[in-house]
Formats: sequence, structure tokens, C-alpha cells
Amino acid sequence: MKLKPETVRKIAVFRALQLGDMLCAVPALRALRAAYPAAHITLLGLPWAASFVSRFSAYIDSFIHFPGYPGLPEQPFNEREWTNFSQRMKQENFDLILQMQGNGSIVNEMLQNISTGVIAGFHSAGNYMPGDLFIQYPAGISEILRHLLMLENLGISQRGTDLEFPITDTEVKNLELLNLPVKIKNYVCVHPGSRGSWRQWPPANFASLADHCAENGYQIIVTGTREEATITRQVVNRMSYSPVDLTGQTGLGEIGQLIKDAALLISNCTGVSHIAAATKTPSVVISMDGEPERWAPLDTTLHKTIDWTKNQDFDMVLEEMQHLVVEAE
Repeated sequence: MKLKPETVRKIAVFRALQLGDMLCAVPALRALRAAYPAAHITLLGLPWAASFVSRFSAYIDSFIHFPGYPGLPEQPFNEREWTNFSQRMKQENFDLILQMQGNGSIVNEMLQNISTGVIAGFHSAGNYMPGDLFIQYPAGISEILRHLLMLENLGISQRGTDLEFPITDTEVKNLELLNLPVKIKNYVCVHPGSRGSWRQWPPANFASLADHCAENGYQIIVTGTREEATITRQVVNRMSYSPVDLTGQTGLGEIGQLIKDAALLISNCTGVSHIAAATKTPSVVISMDGEPERWAPLDTTLHKTIDWTKNQDFDMVLEEMQHLVVEAE
């Protein structure tokens, strides 16, 4: 390895993004932990990601809230919080900071200004970083493979490309307490929500796929957050069959267990699609952002990803789904 374990005792991973982005980085975090088993690894992320660190405590030891920065869209910039954050970063004295946010525009210079240690990661035209610890940001490949390539540049071997989604005993129990009228592998999860309305497939299409599954003997469970109630209600109202509507009634771990035990997940390309990949639950994923090569599950047999920006053919989606479902017993 370019950076020997005996000289790297404190590592910070900068990835201040949402659930799907974080799940795609898990294979890289797994490889990082294997390479530096004794290091203290800290995630610099958005506020919600404190729970991600708890779920993935095998790979990450602690969390520091990244308060935002001018030009980064994920959260508003707060100058006072930024001052406190930058001071803490210098006090932490990280031996290594991994820039896993993106192509390096904005954030490479930002990290240089607040770091006392070595920085490694991605760069691109306009934010070139000298030395051999950075690689050109690779376009047109899976988000999973992109970060493994970055680690391989540092001499860190991959430990597989499989995603993970640990579920606690408490979350399993919470789901059991709902007493859902379903049997394992005898229901289909429909999750129509996504961040931003432009990334949401039409509710009528979700309802049509759900009805097709119901006709084949599957119970339908509609999931979503409280904030997604408007779109889940539209799906439920457009269905001919009566689904179980769990909108706003489950946490992330409970949804993970639901997906794990489902026969199929139908969703937009969002965080839950990566949970299905982690639990090896067959899925139909509608890509609304035009980047299926980046976000689609790697197993194209178990997961069917349709790029709706290029081919708005509902019958094709239905046909892809039919490859994954059989008549329920």
C-alpha cells in the first residue's frame, strides 16, 4: 500500500450525500477497514448519516457533521458552523482524508484548506491534484466500482462488490409488532417516492404494475416516508386491488426487513433499490435521472433497471417485471 497502516491511525471519509450514495460506498468502506483494521475511521457527512454510522459500525467508528459549503447543494451553508467544523478538522489531525464526494470540483481545495494530513481521492479537469494519491474521476461506470478503483490506486484490495444493509433485532421486532397480513416472499413492495418529483415515475404506472402482481396472487405493500404521502396515496387510489399502505409507519431498518422478505421490490432509482441489491431481493428499478450505468444494481439478472429517460415504454417495463415474478403459491 502507498500509505502504510502503521502511519495511518486516523482516517476521515468525506461523503456528505444521501442514502443511496452511501450504500454504494459500502464495498469501499469494507475494503478500507480491511486495509486499516486498527485505524479510527470517521465519516464526514450530512446530519442523517449519524444513523448510517451506527448501522455500519463494523466499518466506521465515529461521525462528524459536515455543515455544508458554498456551491454544494445538499444543505444550506452556515458560516458559523463552518468555522467550528474547520477548526475541529485541524484539531483532529487526521492522517488521511479520503475525498469520496465526487470529481473534486470545490471540495478538493476545501479539504486542502482544513486538513493537516494527507488527502487522497478523485480529481478532474480544473482541480488537478499533484502526486499519485488522486485519480481522474472515472465517468460512465458504476458508483460502486468507481470508489473501489480509487482505493486500488492507493494499493487497497477490494473485498467484493456486494452491498450490505445490516438490520437490528429491534427493527425486526418492530416490524413483527405491525402484524402485517402477509407471508414471507408472498408480497411485493412498491416504493414510489424519491427525492425530487422529477425523479418519480408516474403513480399510475406504479399502480398498474402493482395490480399485475396482485392478479398473480401477491399482496401489495406500499411504503414511503410521511413526506411521500401524497405520491403513495395516488398509487393506492389508482389501484384496483387493496394494498397494505405503510406510508410513514416504518423506519429505515423496518423497510429494509420488509424488502428482505419480499418477493419483489418496485421502485424508482433511489436508496431502497440499493437495499434490495444488498438483501438480494429481485427488483424493478425505474431510472429517472438518465444514469443507470452509475446507479443500477450490478446483478442484472436479479434486478431489472429501465432508463425511462430513453425509453418510456410501459409494456417493456411490465415484460421485464414478468421475468422476475411467478404466480404466488
